[in-house]
Amino acid sequence: MMDMYKKTVSRCFCFIAVCVIIMLSACGNKQSSPVGQTVKDSMGHEVKLPVNPQRVIASYLEDPLLVLGIKPVAQWSVKEGNVQDYLRSELEGVPAIPSTLPPEVVLSFNPDLLIIGQESAVEKGLYEQYSKIAPTYVLGSETINDYRKTLNKMAELLNKTDVAGKALQQYDQKAAETKERLKPSIGDKKVAILWLSKKNFYVVNGKVASGAVVYGDLGLKPPNILSVLPEAKANWTPISLEKLAELDADYIFLVNSDKGQAGNLEDPLWRNIPAVRAGHVYEMDSKSSWLYNGVIAGQKVMDDIVKSISG
Repeated sequence: MMDMYKKTVSRCFCFIAVCVIIMLSACGNKQSSPVGQTVKDSMGHEVKLPVNPQRVIASYLEDPLLVLGIKPVAQWSVKEGNVQDYLRSELEGVPAIPSTLPPEVVLSFNPDLLIIGQESAVEKGLYEQYSKIAPTYVLGSETINDYRKTLNKMAELLNKTDVAGKALQQYDQKAAETKERLKPSIGDKKVAILWLSKKNFYVVNGKVASGAVVYGDLGLKPPNILSVLPEAKANWTPISLEKLAELDADYIFLVNSDKGQAGNLEDPLWRNIPAVRAGHVYEMDSKSSWLYNGVIAGQKVMDDIVKSISG
């Protein structure tokens, strides 16, 4: 009995020793990533940022993260691992994480910094769960609706303001060159950006995604329908085919998620739109960058426009 007691005590001691070693090791790891500045996010949370984060998750913000020279440990995905295809080559080998960011899945990647876009993504106690895993900063909708603000804010968090400044300078140079190349063909003619998905049309709200590039960076003229639509609450606003029949655009760039399907593109209302009759409809693959925000996305949009018009 005494021998059994001694063995039990010995095993318990060993178990406790192992636990202590793990705890000390964890503490050591924390010290190897010293805390830098403490900042407030869009929701008022005080966030202690690591000086040089190595394992970042910034779901649906991979574009600005890559521009800053940082590869995330996991990338945004929906519906069985569908990712942002326009970033596929840059994110090759990076595992997918569900867009809902389940805390247990986030934990499995052992991140040292989480950057969240919308405030709604951390509701119902999710922020508290995330912040126990890693420092968690919420950018907020006002920031993420502007790709420049997003890039600059993320650059501040990651000590990469010089990288962001250089990237935006190069981007603006490309925009200026693209603008000049388009002048002879498009000039002051009106351009519409539409998305067709599940037989429903959507129009970009003009301030985000490809709308920010076409109407903001390139200064191309928007069509009449943008001025009469209600204030957009989403990047893309649904619009009826009857309303589209009034479209006065000279050129249409159509992101077609219904390619190969019979539907609205066969409707007489669509066929009678002036740009359609003139053959000035340029279809973009649904996997292209036109639905997304970011410097990389914007550069690809510019390339698509030049290729479409000059090709």
